[in-house]
Amino acid sequence: MTDISQYLKVPTVDPNFFVLDEDQLNLERLEKLSEKHPINILITGNQGCGKSSLVRQFASFYQRPMVTFQIGLLSEAGQLFGQQRLKEGETFYQSFLFPKAIQIPGCVIHLEEINRSENPHALNDLFSVLSNERCIWVDELGLVEVAPKVIFFATMNEGEEFSGTDEMDSALRDRFYRIHLDYPPMEVEEQILVLKTGVDMSVAKQILRVINKLRSNNQMGMGISIRHSLMISELVAMGASLREAVIYSLQISMDVLESLLLSIHAETGDTAVDVRKYNRYVHAKGGQTP
Repeated sequence: MTDISQYLKVPTVDPNFFVLDEDQLNLERLEKLSEKHPINILITGNQGCGKSSLVRQFASFYQRPMVTFQIGLLSEAGQLFGQQRLKEGETFYQSFLFPKAIQIPGCVIHLEEINRSENPHALNDLFSVLSNERCIWVDELGLVEVAPKVIFFATMNEGEEFSGTDEMDSALRDRFYRIHLDYPPMEVEEQILVLKTGVDMSVAKQILRVINKLRSNNQMGMGISIRHSLMISELVAMGASLREAVIYSLQISMDVLESLLLSIHAETGDTAVDVRKYNRYVHAKGGQTP
């Protein structure tokens, strides 16, 4: 077998990664179950809430090699395993990383955006490798068997706001245990902002008071994820005002922005950014936020 060690590495531990006790306990149970029989885990939740990070930290904690496959790149069945290629006028079969990776004992296989493939039929091959039999016949490769203790993780965003996604096939979903991630409690998110961006706790509290107003605003039309709160905190840590950090981290309508800036002013007294100047810039750009 081709040496693929350069592609399969144990991820680095993030000492500031937070997970709910309940989710951690169930992940521990599932890891133990993987010693007895095949395990597949589906991670769902709001965008930017740490789905992919959770997969990486699981692999890191249990010292498992890991590789990620972008399911959104698939357009036809069999594409995960390999494709016919042309070289010097002759065709040959090019085997890809996937069949090699799933034959590495204990490997974590991350199927990212599993509901975003260009063609739903492109996922047909997954039914066999995710089943209890854990094997598939590929004409060019022969019988491909999944190695012991391999765990398949799939992550996905759900909802009409995510273009290019499909509802996951119920027969495919049925092969997974499911963990749903939500926003962490406010006191946990405060610690995340402090540890990852270096802002003071008082500043983190201020940022999250504003963000929670956005999260409860039905006019937003978008979720304000932990990724967004980190982006805002990073700009504040670099010397930006809270108003500036919000403007340049979020893509929101002008009506919501004006209301938000007023609430920030009430919260902080911050008038560092003149919203009228911002309005003129947006108008000059054809109504699009920068």
